[in-house]
Amino acid sequence: MTAEKLLQEAADFQTQLIETRHYLHTHPGTGFDIPETVAYVRQELTNMGYSPIECGKAGLVALAGGKKPGKVFLIRGDMDALPITEEADVDFRSANGKMHACGHDMHTTMMLGAARLLKEHEDEIEGTVKLMFQPAEEIFEGSQDMIENGVLKNPDVDAALMIHVMAGLPVPAGTVISCDGGVSAPAADYFTIRIQGKGCHGSMPNNGVDPITAAAHIITALQEIQARELGLDEGAVLTIGTIQAGNAANVIPDTAQMGGTIRTYDESTRSFLKERLTDISKGIASAFRAEAEVTFGSGCPTLLNDNELAVCTAKYIKELLGPTKAFTAGQLNAMSGAGKAPKSTGSEDFAYVSQEVPSIMFALAAGHPDQGYCYPQHHPKAKFDESVLPSGSAVYAYTAMRWLEEHK
Repeated sequence: MTAEKLLQEAADFQTQLIETRHYLHTHPGTGFDIPETVAYVRQELTNMGYSPIECGKAGLVALAGGKKPGKVFLIRGDMDALPITEEADVDFRSANGKMHACGHDMHTTMMLGAARLLKEHEDEIEGTVKLMFQPAEEIFEGSQDMIENGVLKNPDVDAALMIHVMAGLPVPAGTVISCDGGVSAPAADYFTIRIQGKGCHGSMPNNGVDPITAAAHIITALQEIQARELGLDEGAVLTIGTIQAGNAANVIPDTAQMGGTIRTYDESTRSFLKERLTDISKGIASAFRAEAEVTFGSGCPTLLNDNELAVCTAKYIKELLGPTKAFTAGQLNAMSGAGKAPKSTGSEDFAYVSQEVPSIMFALAAGHPDQGYCYPQHHPKAKFDESVLPSGSAVYAYTAMRWLEEHK
């Protein structure tokens, strides 16, 4: 197998890839509730000659290779959409109030393209490629669910890759940007603060305990964690995004509730912030004669890119795509004069995989702003350039096969 041959083979079934993407785009589901997507992926894999295995609540796993002894390389594609009503200017718009505004339909399509390439070259695979089709990335639960149900076992995974398409990047479509070693995406934690007061008439506040006053002071105090309790190099963001309390202007309610997120690049900072958020919320509520309950919902750890994997996979994508379409994040930023590559502020639940096995994350440019791809991920008008589907498929397959070849 040569890089040129693999790219040509992927290009030869571009029409089929686009048809696949359109089906997935018009049949989106969210979280673990993605039955049409799972059924479609299972049938496509079966038609190719695979025996897909269910993993967890809505995940699928397929194995390519295994005819020669060797290690196991995992490639992952997420399948879930977002609860967004689509407004994108496309003729295959979703109509069910859900939308692939983050490009997961592109990922799933490229994974199926990679599955086709791997099946055609199965006799050449020096080991095994494990294909991980994952649900519930947007709620940070799918990866962990599949890990708990054995996705990294039987056979045991030695290294892993994920690709994420990016709309609106000012680089040519089809450019792949590989992460440098270290953390590339922050940990994320969602939290809820529920404040219990005592309701009363607004004209007689002395007869009650005002949870809104306590909430206001908590919001202000939480920002002081970043300002006065974290060091210069301890990057973090704490955001309160929702607050609900009361139904009438002249009534002090019994309760107030706030919701928010924490983003951190370091696990010790993450633990510290969660502890201080809880202590401050409870302490301030108590000072105002109220009570605060803090609960943490779904989240994910930091995404770690393995140093050795970062070096060798950067070499593979340059072999495949050439020097003008393959860069590390550091190289791209140096060329632009920006210096050191900035870390992403968007979290990614592939992080759970990266905490278990050596892993790497690629970004695939899928729409230049000058060509009408102006809206970012999670926007109701977001669009992605389908011309990148063949090269994305080839990147998945070639990276896996080359790594196995070099790590026999």
